[in-house]
Amino acid sequence: MLVTADISAVIRAKISGEKIVSPSNSSSPYMKMIQYEIKMIKMFKGFDKAKDIQYVYTPVFSSLCGVKLDSNNKAGYLLSGGMWSDGRITIGQCDLVESWDNLSLSQKKNLNYRYQMGCECRINTCYTVPCASTGENECLWTDWLLDNSLNGEQARQYACIRRSDTTCSWYRGGPPPEKDFLDMTDP
Repeated sequence: MLVTADISAVIRAKISGEKIVSPSNSSSPYMKMIQYEIKMIKMFKGFDKAKDIQYVYTPVFSSLCGVKLDSNNKAGYLLSGGMWSDGRITIGQCDLVESWDNLSLSQKKNLNYRYQMGCECRINTCYTVPCASTGENECLWTDWLLDNSLNGEQARQYACIRRSDTTCSWYRGGPPPEKDFLDMTDP
C-alpha cells in the first residue's frame, strides 16, 4: 500500500551515489541534505511535474526525518516523496522508502495496475480503538492497530481503490476490482 495523501512522486530507482549538499547558502549543518544520485527505472506518479529525475534529497539527520539509503551496492528502491517547486524530489521517514526486493509481489503488481485507481481515495491510519471512517472516499488502515506494524497484511496485500459507485474500499487481487471487493476484516 502506498500512503499518497501528500506524495508528489513515486519512482523505482537504483541509487548510484551520494554527497552532502546545502540547498541554500546557509552554513548551518541542520540545513544540509544528502543528495542521492539515482538511475530512475520507472516513474509511477509525478510525471506531470517532472520528467527526468537524477537526484533525490533527504535531510542529513534522522532527527529531521532523513533516511539512509545504500549507495554502495547500487540497491533498488521504491521511493515516494514530495516535490519542491523547482522539481527536486525530497524523501523522508514519513514517506514510503522501501527496498524493491522487500516489496511483496502484490505490491509490485499494484504499482502497475491498481494503486492509480485509488488516487481519489484517502487512507486513514487507525492507531487506537475506536477508529471510524470520516467519508466514503476513505479506507481505514489497521495494520498498526492490529499488528503493531506499518508493513502488515493490509500494506503488503491490499490496495485502497475507488469503486464504480465512487466509494473507496480495500481490494485484494483476483477478479477485476468492481466485481470483488473484500472488507478489511475478511481473511
